Amino acid sequence: MTLTELRYIVAVAQEKHFGRAAQRCNVSQPTLSIAIKKLEEELSVPLFDRSSNEVITTEAGERIVAQARRVLDEADVIRRLASQEQNELDGTFKLGLIFTVAPYLLPKLILSLRDIAPNMPLVLEENYTHMLTEALKRGELDAIVVAEPFQETGIVTEQLYSEPFFVIVPKDHPFEELDAVTQHELAQEQVLLLTEGNCMRDNVLDNCNELAAKQKINGLANTLQGSSINTIRHMVASGLAISVLPATALTENDHMLFSIIPFAGEAPSRRVVLAYRRNFVRPKALAAIRSAVIGSQLAGVTFATA
Repeated sequence: MTLTELRYIVAVAQEKHFGRAAQRCNVSQPTLSIAIKKLEEELSVPLFDRSSNEVITTEAGERIVAQARRVLDEADVIRRLASQEQNELDGTFKLGLIFTVAPYLLPKLILSLRDIAPNMPLVLEENYTHMLTEALKRGELDAIVVAEPFQETGIVTEQLYSEPFFVIVPKDHPFEELDAVTQHELAQEQVLLLTEGNCMRDNVLDNCNELAAKQKINGLANTLQGSSINTIRHMVASGLAISVLPATALTENDHMLFSIIPFAGEAPSRRVVLAYRRNFVRPKALAAIRSAVIGSQLAGVTFATA
């Protein structure tokens, strides 16, 4: 059994196709297939069901592939420990961010990171929380920026900042006369939300009980939805409905498109965190990312203290 064979079975399990897995591993398909067959013979157990068009991992194979991922991750730790005398801030850093954070944080984060770690370019991925989490566990990402609640075995989180939500309404909407909007008043309106699967939608509904109850009664089919914050912003500006957005998604020029009104009392908010594998061996790189976030000077947020 070799690390190369373990890489092969992990690739096949993820790609569900021997040809794509071979391309990913930069080997020919026969080479990969022979190596996996050899491993199956050594273990005396089939790892994959090849009877259908899509390669399916067997029950035993699922457990073995999961352990193979852990072994490969630990092997990567050994390689990094062997080169620990090198500067941790040299070389790429693979960072994932959720869709509702990336557009607002990245421009300022990158400018800040240039000064802190000029030799650490970012390989970036924007995606949903569950997709980023799986990529992080597989070692395809070094760290991810997501919103709480977030808890995964073997993953450490550190708070970056918290930000309040605001109500945005079309021009000439009755709420423009209000100094603040109560959650009861919000629940009486048509409220645009992000599509299901987006954690910011869950953040809003978790913090706005009356609105959540209304959404549950009306059902998804009768809910106004937008695929992105930018889409929602423009639908509100067109007069379709009102919405709730985080502070970072609002700019000083937005008053030309719509009106921004705070919540009455304690505003709903979300906490944004940096998540990484417990055994990640570039702590200085993580510290650089955290420092760059603080140095980004995002408006309207409260940064976590060290």
